[in-house]
Amino acid sequence: MATQVDLILHNAQYVVVVDVQASVLRNVSIAVKDEKIFGIVPIDQENQWQSSKVIDCSHHLVMPGLINTHTHTPMTLLRGVAEDVDLQGFLEKVWAEEARIMDEKGTYIGAKLGALEALLGGTTCTLDMYLHPHMAHKGAVEVGLRHLIGPVFFDFAGPDGLEWDKRIEHLRNWPKVIKEIGGAYAPLVAQPHSTYTVSPEHLAEVAKVAKEIGAIFNTHISENQAENEDVIKRHGKTPTKVLQDAQALDNAVFAHAVKLTDDDRNIIKENKVSLSHCPGSNLKLASGAFEWVKAKEKGINVSLGTDGCSSSNDLDMWNVMRSAANLARLITEDAAAIPVAEVVRAATYGGALALGMQDRIGTVEVGKDADLIVLDLDQPHLVPVGDPHGLLVYAAGRSDVVHVLVAGDPVIVDRISTKVDMNQVISEARIHSAK
Repeated sequence: MATQVDLILHNAQYVVVVDVQASVLRNVSIAVKDEKIFGIVPIDQENQWQSSKVIDCSHHLVMPGLINTHTHTPMTLLRGVAEDVDLQGFLEKVWAEEARIMDEKGTYIGAKLGALEALLGGTTCTLDMYLHPHMAHKGAVEVGLRHLIGPVFFDFAGPDGLEWDKRIEHLRNWPKVIKEIGGAYAPLVAQPHSTYTVSPEHLAEVAKVAKEIGAIFNTHISENQAENEDVIKRHGKTPTKVLQDAQALDNAVFAHAVKLTDDDRNIIKENKVSLSHCPGSNLKLASGAFEWVKAKEKGINVSLGTDGCSSSNDLDMWNVMRSAANLARLITEDAAAIPVAEVVRAATYGGALALGMQDRIGTVEVGKDADLIVLDLDQPHLVPVGDPHGLLVYAAGRSDVVHVLVAGDPVIVDRISTKVDMNQVISEARIHSAK
């Protein structure tokens, strides 16, 4: 008697597993049951299952959902507000615009738009950082995204007007807030903005509370040389060493990390900190080139991020993969600096490892949560396939994603959201951003 399952991905031409062997399966079917990958078998064994939901994956490729480990999802509403400026000029323009439209309503609307953009492009999980995190989380999970976020910290009131004690209170209450909002499982996060907006004493306080509640510690570091010089002038040490002295390196994810010293990289490696490489915004803001090969030589886990739509203009993880691969080759003058399979792994399993979710997502393996995406290979630019990993890095794009599952839930089917009215989300965003 056939086993009843929730959904079957029938006859996938390719399955990019993203295991350590960089395995690629051919002509298999995948069963999903109770939010998880229940089985993966050759097509002639699919009859052991039955389901009322079957997605034909002939001439399609299945892979883990992409994991974006650094973004500011609601900033979709700030797309294009800070062009032709460096990081410091960007912050000046964006903070002014945030004060104008990014209230709780704007954050909610922007998060829905960003989550929709992300999911349509094959991103199933994001590590987000933004103001009004409860509204950002509410908007994102309504669209079906696996969404990690937590209270953000500045020494000053910030565009949200919160004083320090209120921010700490929000962090302590965050587990309750996350539970009430619901959505796919997501770890807790504590998010001081940076070492130039949060004092060492306050960084230490956030790190202490983060440990108490079991939260990831997420911040920006060494995004450009001007930032490093500012922090060294203030504190006599690099951002990484400021965080080390604040005991803020446990369960940590650091974004950008463009201007690291060898000592910084040693500290990061010794404390098992993960880095989020954001080539799109680093290139656009002329911040510099993240030295992926040096991080790799130290054994540091590198994941990938888009940054926000005001600094990279979109949430396209395919463009991030391609930029990251090419940038590594360019600065080392080595065509094999970071092989294509490693780039795909950084965009999937590397992200899962950074978030402490490597046993749950990031690969296509039985028992893991079914965060899966399906790409249509019947496209002129995807024929022939050749090397599937190379295809994903150098030819595939957002428009090739047709189906998206998050925790087994088909949130995108035939390029259409099953959770929200896409036209309504777009209309609300257009109206609010124009106010």
